Amino acid sequence: MARTYLKQASKTSTTDAIDVRDTVQKILDDIEQGGDEAALIYAGKFDKYDGNVLLSDDEIAAACDAVPQALKDDIAFAHDNVRRFAELQKQTIQDVELEVIPGFMLGQKSIPCNAAGCYIPGGRYSHVASAVMTVTTAKVAGCGQIVACSPPAKDSGIAPAIVYAASLCGADKIMAMGGVQAVAAMTFGLFGLQPADILVGPGNQFVAEAKRILYGRVGIDMIAGPTDSLILADKTADATIVAADLVGQAEHGYNSPVWLVTDHKPLAEKVIQLVPGLIADLPEVNRVNAEAAWRDYAEVILCDDREQMAQTSDEYAPEHLTVQADDIPWWKDRLRCYGSVFLGEETTVAFGDKASGTNHVLPTGRSAKYTGGLSVHKYMKIVTWQQATQEGSKPVAEATARISRLEGMEGHARTADIRLAKYFPDEKFNLEP
Repeated sequence: MARTYLKQASKTSTTDAIDVRDTVQKILDDIEQGGDEAALIYAGKFDKYDGNVLLSDDEIAAACDAVPQALKDDIAFAHDNVRRFAELQKQTIQDVELEVIPGFMLGQKSIPCNAAGCYIPGGRYSHVASAVMTVTTAKVAGCGQIVACSPPAKDSGIAPAIVYAASLCGADKIMAMGGVQAVAAMTFGLFGLQPADILVGPGNQFVAEAKRILYGRVGIDMIAGPTDSLILADKTADATIVAADLVGQAEHGYNSPVWLVTDHKPLAEKVIQLVPGLIADLPEVNRVNAEAAWRDYAEVILCDDREQMAQTSDEYAPEHLTVQADDIPWWKDRLRCYGSVFLGEETTVAFGDKASGTNHVLPTGRSAKYTGGLSVHKYMKIVTWQQATQEGSKPVAEATARISRLEGMEGHARTADIRLAKYFPDEKFNLEP
């Protein structure tokens, strides 16, 4: 039986997308040609800030002193959780080697990127958690230079809590600049920085487009769109908690989809009834986003059973996936496509967003079908090596020569021939395919 939409979205996360490519490309071109001066011109235009671009040690210390101790303790708690989880992830990448045939060794080793650029959104909110998520993982990976950048307020610069978080987590440089100009500065190595090998962190559509254009020249974590969240809930779920979790994610932005997938119609109807009241109770700045997201982008989907629920979830491939249903082990084993999953009522997306230890920089727009989120692994290059004795190289050289000639690549074949001739001058080999 087909699934039923009790509430269906009238828009998708790309319905109102603005084509910003030409604008972003011009800014990148201008800054690449004009260097520091061009970046400062754009910073003056968009950030409207004329303070130091790179914060001095004294400025960092002053910002840290302005952060209340209770907030410092919370940031330190989140940093410790993210750091320990990143260290555990790093342990899963091991240098290995294998003697594939006697005398011929192959190996793998991991090397961290030398320079990482971490973008930390500013604006209305102090995105302390983004500083923790991006800088900590780069530090644990072992990146040589870590630059944290964030848009400054006109008169006060970067929010002190962001400066404190970036400093605590291991940023080597903190840059008061936002938008495309910040992405360009880190990529091109302006203001005395090393050119970034990888750019990470969430940002607006201009930042996302800049990363898209620069990808290949520099690595990126992912191309991020509006955040999205899906909840799988059955008859055992608490409708009030489900509704609150949907509203909590809808406040991200006017075009942030939230989805409820269930096999229990009374639960779905109760959630639909509760959500408007929970949204109305939010502060105005949060309410505006949540109202639009719920009205235009939210869906409530009724399925026949949990297998159809799981299939629906995998099709949507949500950035955040919450399971509030019976038999958690079944769901954990069955689900395949998500950025991060939150199992059981006792955890929620906000825990992962802020403090629990997993990363909140996650794949959006169904890209969880082929990639995971930001982790220590994103900063690590997995490279290979090989080394052989003369005897060990013999069978490989023979096979290489014949395969190369079969493919019409005579130059390749002769690099094998010359070694066989040098190492085994008295032997005859059949090197034709």
